[in-house]
Amino acid sequence: MCLAAPAVAQESAAAARAAAAQLEAATVQLDRADGARDRIRALTETVRAYEAGLSAMRDGLRDAAIRETELSRKLRGREDEVAQLLGALQGIGRAAAPETLLHPAGPVGTARSGMLLAAVTPGLAANAADLRADLAEVTTLRQLQEDAVKTLQQGLAGVQQARTALSHAMAERTELPMRFTEDPVRTAILISATETLEGFASGLSEITEEDSESLLPSIEGRMGTLPWPVSGQILRRAGQEDAAGVERPGVVLATRPRALVTTPTSATIRYRGPLLDYGLVSILEPQADLLFVLAGLDTVYGEIGEVLAAGAPVGLMGGTEAETGDILSPIGDRAGNARPETLYIEVRQGDLPVDPMTWFSTDKG
Repeated sequence: MCLAAPAVAQESAAAARAAAAQLEAATVQLDRADGARDRIRALTETVRAYEAGLSAMRDGLRDAAIRETELSRKLRGREDEVAQLLGALQGIGRAAAPETLLHPAGPVGTARSGMLLAAVTPGLAANAADLRADLAEVTTLRQLQEDAVKTLQQGLAGVQQARTALSHAMAERTELPMRFTEDPVRTAILISATETLEGFASGLSEITEEDSESLLPSIEGRMGTLPWPVSGQILRRAGQEDAAGVERPGVVLATRPRALVTTPTSATIRYRGPLLDYGLVSILEPQADLLFVLAGLDTVYGEIGEVLAAGAPVGLMGGTEAETGDILSPIGDRAGNARPETLYIEVRQGDLPVDPMTWFSTDKG
């Protein structure tokens, strides 16, 4: 990178290098995951590491692409001014000083022209310096994007490989404790007989067999501090209307395509599968009379009745990872296409919904 590049380009370069380091570290984690004692945990951490690195790389490269576009437009808009500036500088000469320039009218004319040039030259020099800085920044930003393409492509391939390995590991696992055994017939009857999430949640406790008392510790003391199940941004809070004017008691998070969803705390899987108009749903029970409803997934992991450890994978969001060209484009981010997937999160205590913000940390926008 050019050491004389402006601060914006320097910051973008530093961010890209940091993101590249994250992706390289994730690749090392992926290589080690196969031999890990707890392979699922290792793969979960690997996917998270890839997602963090790719997110940082996307943000940095989009900022760089946007900045390059702005500078290019600025330079194109100054083409006439640049032409006049170059003509003036060529006329003066790079080494000429105002007092050495002679005027045909003699000493008086020379003095007047010298005074005029002395006033004009600093402005021309300042404009030339600004122009050089803009051109240097454009060059640096373009080089940054070219250098990052290979790392970005490797990261996209790596995260896909990690997700595939995680899905296989989840399908092959047999060691998780079971709190109860699902009765699929009663579950199907309950689904067909209920028209709302509230009705389904209320009937969940009645459709299991061999239900034993949960040994999971109470999480009442962790209210307001639980991590969110997926990385994203809040689109709608509890009680806010959506585009159709429908109010729901849960929170809607915008996520990136194929984002990994995990359980925020130890919990029992009460239900996983399609439900009403919510798409694929995973309902977790961290303690008695408390349910976390995660709706809108594309893939769900686990079996009903399994007890999951905190941070265990629950499923994946849908969508398709953006192509490298789309990530480098300054248009995609501004058009709102960076987080096209949405996860609906509802928390129910007893038979009543509560604002999820009372349970989860409030560090999201």
